[in-house]
Amino acid sequence: MAKSRVQKNESLSELKELFKAGKSIMFADYQGMTVAKMTTLRKQLTGAKVDYVIAKKTLLGIAAKEAGYQVDFSKVPGMIGAAFAHEDEMAPAKIIGDAGKDAPIKLVGGIFDGKAIDAAYAITLAKLPSKLALLGQLLSVFNAPSSAFVRVLNAQKEKQGGAAAV
Repeated sequence: MAKSRVQKNESLSELKELFKAGKSIMFADYQGMTVAKMTTLRKQLTGAKVDYVIAKKTLLGIAAKEAGYQVDFSKVPGMIGAAFAHEDEMAPAKIIGDAGKDAPIKLVGGIFDGKAIDAAYAITLAKLPSKLALLGQLLSVFNAPSSAFVRVLNAQKEKQGGAAAV
């Protein structure tokens, strides 16, 4: 059933608000996805505070343009869904990239840091470790000098026969 002009205008205004509010936006070709896999993907995205919207390319293009982004959807293959991140900028790329390992969904571009990005850049973002993993790595780097110092002190203590000076 075709949408009326009023419904299209409502959809356009909702999309425009999502483009303006999103910290990052990833576009994915979802052609070939089963309903079960799409439902699982949507649950994962919702859990990460990401809105996933499926709309026609022309409607996405108009909404992006009105929000201040230059994205040419005519060059993007397949059927497009847009994932709008509200908290973690990396979440849409990471979740969709991980889902693409066992489902026919693939990243085809997006908007990151206020600029349009191509599919290769979006895939690179998806392969990066999560924010939590990066924070863990940073913490281990900060902790390394002090733990190395403690190991040296323990080795010296054992070398002296276990007698510790208090």
